[in-house]
Amino acid sequence: MISLTSADLYAWIAAILWPLSRMLGLVAAAPLFGNASVPVSVKVSLGLALTLVIAPAVPALPASDPFSWQGLLIVAKEMLIGLGMGFAMRIVFAAVEMAGEVSSLTMGFGFATFFDPQTQGRSGAISQFLALLATMAFLAVNAHLAVLEVLAESFYRLPVSGQPFAAGFGFELARWGGELFRTGVQLSLPLVAALLITNVALGILTRAAPQLNIFGIGFPVTLGVGLVVMHLLLPYLSQPFQNLFARGIEESRLLPVKAGQWLPGQVGKVPARPGDTK
Repeated sequence: MISLTSADLYAWIAAILWPLSRMLGLVAAAPLFGNASVPVSVKVSLGLALTLVIAPAVPALPASDPFSWQGLLIVAKEMLIGLGMGFAMRIVFAAVEMAGEVSSLTMGFGFATFFDPQTQGRSGAISQFLALLATMAFLAVNAHLAVLEVLAESFYRLPVSGQPFAAGFGFELARWGGELFRTGVQLSLPLVAALLITNVALGILTRAAPQLNIFGIGFPVTLGVGLVVMHLLLPYLSQPFQNLFARGIEESRLLPVKAGQWLPGQVGKVPARPGDTK
């Protein structure tokens, strides 16, 4: 006869609920997985399926009632960890979109805005084009699989526990968020520089021939130069995108370490994973 106690039932629920919370946090915030066009039922099903695969290999869980206040706090903590890791990858796409916005404004495409289903807002035509290009590159290099691999590793870098976050977790998120502006400007810099030279040339031309209508010829010229420079830049965007993805994945891997470094004597110690050899 099989005997089942409440402690066994709570242990089974915790073994699914706590890893699922971290998984759903990442699925909700990470690019591609958290796209607004993906139905919520699909996201929950994906998170549950991945949790069932990862849960048997998760390190020992704390002996807490999942329905107690401490259990609910663990759920909230795991959700925040997943959201933070997804946010770290979302910053990569936000930087690409910012580069597109800067390029659009410089080219005179500020009026050409469309509805963006990813952010539920409006964005420029160049911004959406670069975002779609980055999404295809993200899939081409299997970065979405690398994100899931990093999430599985995070259960060993930061095991499920009821302890609070370290201060380094929030600081690391803020620092990485600041990379959005620097990276966005760097990606748009070649186009901005080319259009700056074009505007200077138009200014000199207007000074030399005041009878020219600068407003009549300026927009077609800047638009044409911008499109030509964008065409020339496309073959060289592959490596910057791959570098961005690698940095985002590394940042997602670093966040759990920052979140758990407050533990005395635990810095740099990661529980052994199944199959690891000494």
